[in-house]
Amino acid sequence: MPKLPASPDDGAATAAVDIRDVTHAYSGNPALSGLSWSAPAGRVTAVLGRNGAGKTSVIEMAEGLRRPDSGSIQVLGVEPWNADADHRARVGVMLQDGGLPMGTKPMALLRHLASFYRAPRDVDELAGRLEIPSFNRTSVRRLSGGQRQRVALAAAMVGQPDLLFLDEPTAGLDPHARREVWAIISDERDRGASAVVTTHSFEEAERLADHVVIMNAGTCVAQGPLDAVTHGRDLEDVYFDLTEAAR
Repeated sequence: MPKLPASPDDGAATAAVDIRDVTHAYSGNPALSGLSWSAPAGRVTAVLGRNGAGKTSVIEMAEGLRRPDSGSIQVLGVEPWNADADHRARVGVMLQDGGLPMGTKPMALLRHLASFYRAPRDVDELAGRLEIPSFNRTSVRRLSGGQRQRVALAAAMVGQPDLLFLDEPTAGLDPHARREVWAIISDERDRGASAVVTTHSFEEAERLADHVVIMNAGTCVAQGPLDAVTHGRDLEDVYFDLTEAAR
């Protein structure tokens, strides 16, 4: 199968996230090697890749938690590690593990977070869609993995951000909850927000994504609209063709 174009779209000037020629190494071991891809504004972008492909590293850079060794990253037109408070309020981040205070109750946490934003979402409506009130009497520390996922997603969305970074947003969820999370993310796109979803689920990518990025060994081996990447084939088959060929 021929390699698909892996350079950013021509419309990168209007991209929510634009990554150009990024390199990074840990203790001399390359993690990212000239990585370039973009996430279109107002769309859901799914980032796929095997463990060790560099997904977490580059997303942490886009979130402003880490700096690359070289190259450039623009998030909503700004270098994320130099972003001011107004810019950070426009970005919602959901980590797969951690980031939530363990001793608080879910609804109290969400109301507290909402108080920091000028125009937060209706906390009761958002929490209700994620069935958070049903386990609100339990502290975050004692929640199941799937329940924490719901609270983490609500925390990322409560400020009505322009851009969401969601790391494995449906990991550990039952099928009913997974469908509701997909619906909520789609609703965010419909209101004009952008989302970058890191996932290992081909079904999730095919259900949600307008744009797909496939990473392998610190590089981008394919990106583009879902139908342009797959050409009518299953995303799973395309993914394995590309990642095996790039090894």
